[in-house]
Amino acid sequence: MSSASGIARDIDIDSQETQEWLEALQSVLAEAGPDRARFLLSRMSAAAQQWGINWRDARNTPYVNTIRAAHEPPFPGGSDAQSLEEHLASIMRWNALAMVVRANRAYGELGGHISSYASAADLFEVGFNHFFRARDDKFAGDIVYFQPHSAPGIYARAFLEGALTEEDLGFYRREIEAKKHGKQGLSSYPHPWLMPNFWQFPTGSMGIGPINAIYQARFLRYMENRGLLQDQGRKVWGVFGDGEMDEPESLAALSLASREKLDNLIFVVNCNLQRLDGPVRGNGHIVDELETLFAGAGWNVVKLLWGSDWDALFARDKDGDLVDALNRTVDGQLQTFAANDGAFNREHFFGQTAGTKAIGATLTDEEINRLRRGGHDMKKIFAAYQAAADHRGQPTVILAQTKKGYGMGAAGEGKMTTHQQKKLDEEVLLAFRDRFKLPLSDEQCRTLAFYKPADDSAEMKHLHARRAALGGYMPRRKAGDGKLAVPSIEVHSKFALEADGKEMSTTMALVRQLGNLLKDKEIGQYVVPIVADEARTFGMANLFRQVGIYSSQGQLYEPEDIGSILYYREAKDGQILEEGITEAGAISSWTAAATSYSVHGQPMLPFYIYYSMFGFQRIGDLIWAAADQRARGFLIGATSGRTTLGGEGLQHQDGSSHISAATIPNCVSYDPAYAYELAVIVDNGMRRMLERNDDVFYYVTVTNENEAQPSMPAGAEEGILRGMYCLQPQAKAQVRLLGAGPLLKEAIAAGELLRKHWNVAAEIWSVTSYTELARDGIAAERNARLSAEKTALPYVTQQLQGSQAPVIAVSDYVRTLQESIRAYVPGRYVTLGTDGFGRSDTRVNLRDFFEVDAKWIAYAALAEIFADDRKLLQDAAATLGIDTGKPLSTSV
Repeated sequence: MSSASGIARDIDIDSQETQEWLEALQSVLAEAGPDRARFLLSRMSAAAQQWGINWRDARNTPYVNTIRAAHEPPFPGGSDAQSLEEHLASIMRWNALAMVVRANRAYGELGGHISSYASAADLFEVGFNHFFRARDDKFAGDIVYFQPHSAPGIYARAFLEGALTEEDLGFYRREIEAKKHGKQGLSSYPHPWLMPNFWQFPTGSMGIGPINAIYQARFLRYMENRGLLQDQGRKVWGVFGDGEMDEPESLAALSLASREKLDNLIFVVNCNLQRLDGPVRGNGHIVDELETLFAGAGWNVVKLLWGSDWDALFARDKDGDLVDALNRTVDGQLQTFAANDGAFNREHFFGQTAGTKAIGATLTDEEINRLRRGGHDMKKIFAAYQAAADHRGQPTVILAQTKKGYGMGAAGEGKMTTHQQKKLDEEVLLAFRDRFKLPLSDEQCRTLAFYKPADDSAEMKHLHARRAALGGYMPRRKAGDGKLAVPSIEVHSKFALEADGKEMSTTMALVRQLGNLLKDKEIGQYVVPIVADEARTFGMANLFRQVGIYSSQGQLYEPEDIGSILYYREAKDGQILEEGITEAGAISSWTAAATSYSVHGQPMLPFYIYYSMFGFQRIGDLIWAAADQRARGFLIGATSGRTTLGGEGLQHQDGSSHISAATIPNCVSYDPAYAYELAVIVDNGMRRMLERNDDVFYYVTVTNENEAQPSMPAGAEEGILRGMYCLQPQAKAQVRLLGAGPLLKEAIAAGELLRKHWNVAAEIWSVTSYTELARDGIAAERNARLSAEKTALPYVTQQLQGSQAPVIAVSDYVRTLQESIRAYVPGRYVTLGTDGFGRSDTRVNLRDFFEVDAKWIAYAALAEIFADDRKLLQDAAATLGIDTGKPLSTSV
């Protein structure tokens, strides 16, 4: 059994019988075709299991190309076109290299990557020249997720195309400096926020690209099946690295892609066999491992391992010695072969057996040295891409073997250190030029001059002609100026604005809002409700019947609860995306919907509703990437806060998500206490995102705690949106109590305790967003420093000025959230919060444990007002039932 691939070469005890079986199969193949041959093999496999033979087919195919040479289509334009495209790829390799090395000669701290693009250049070029179709007036365009470390090569192509100038390349990884000169800097990796007209998808954090690509392909089908987009045969391509496949997100949704039969999805995994530090799988084959994973998950797998110059060698391999040697050679050894010359490979690879020696003897050392891996042969790449594009019924992955640092010679080709190589000496630069036959002088090499052929050259004419045939240039991002008509707030939320004491939770208010929006004739069809298997928890079961759950197959069964008015209804045109227990999958669906305005030119309104603890804490990196991609939509943190979710305990109770949300510049976060506050916030968010086209998204926390909902006070809208408003004013307040979310009612109760027992007048404020208040304060402080004119005070200061009464601020989150506005609060300021691990208990006990309930708020107020009267405070503690000796919540 091969240590690398698991392909067996067992001893054949009856070679004549073996030959007869093989000839029989070959006869079936010739007479009846591959479908009949596959049928017979499947029947034989089933019979073997039934008869107790306990055999199953090998998990891996041999370590050779899936597509046989005889089945390869001709290269478009023939050998002349292929030569032109190979030369163009060489030019782009040089310009990418020059860009990175230039930057690091001048500024050693900038970094950058040469070797990844060097390995992937041909993979990209075949895509750009023949498969990646751009968006134009008639076609919505293919969707491409680019390997982030290959960004310099994508910039190098854009330079030849005319989208970037030589000056732009000179500002690689110097975005701030570029702006000083009125130029465009080039971001390190694909970042739509930083280059909004260029990059479409952020992939710089490993693993995010693959899962986003899968859910993007599924969302494309969702839009087509619901009639919101025309089915134009668009493809979603993802070019990723083999080391990246170690990330759990990279493989997390493989079964979804096959289950949904996403034949609009193609992965190209650049298997250069190396991570940053060394081999991806030194003691095995990463290609075989990925083949097992993808094929086992139901994908069509295409191995692209060896270039055309290997075809003659395989033809000579009558006894399978060469194939067996490849099966047996682990990746770490393949890396060693890549880093050495033809003489070394003759001795150590071809010298393994008499059969391989004979094959190696037909080649010179130089020919052995030039043997290409499949990912560097454009004819082989084209064949693999065409097979993937033509395949139906499954997603396809192409496992393309390359050399990391291809063309870098002794400085980096196949070496352990190649990923970190950013500076090359003169000898290496000249050798690179000579290897790729670039028309550069020695001086141009030494100075790392960028090279661009003349506009009327054959190369440039070919480059532009190929992109014209594919609809235009890529990558490009269109901002999207489409708008959706947002109904008046009364249409979706009159019940909340005029609640008149009706009992409901803010979660129920949100779901009712959502139901009303779904019914609206103008906007309803564009609303995308998304849940990760918690719809019933959040009271959304009524939406099952109203709009249905999306299923690409419809509903092939009669649900158990068919007699119920809220039965589980799946439909091909269903609107709800019920993702199962995968927060990473659900946020990827949300990102696809939230960026549809740009990717598809069709604005959508997604609401992803989830346990708030399983948002920023679990999938914060994916949310950050959505922010980079300029997502527009609502993230709803349900069952939020550390004390509202009684009984669930440490892992479920959220006390930190608003801190995480505050770190994302275009995330607007709110923690409303009442249904009317929620209504105003959602209405404002819709208008900003769908009417004004602001590149923001909203994070709103809601709870499952039922309580009487008041109607909205007159004039509260501005304060709700800016972050705070006075709910119960007091002309001569002795203390001001600021409450947020579910703890506003504790602040109100504390005010009543203070009035009843100590005749203390407390003013009550509802804080809907400490984050928005803090951001306003930061901006106001800066304006005051920089402006010669008198500027506006921070909003918090404006609201609380005129009194030195102490301020007590509380939320169901850690004190850091309340502390964020300390600098803008006049007078003494005290914060109470839920620092520490959560506990399983009742809400009453949890709020006492974290010292955020009415009695603790009241005691904190008394401690400020009567700080010098210890006897009064001791008596107050007894009256309130406070245990002054209890340990701090963070210490137990």
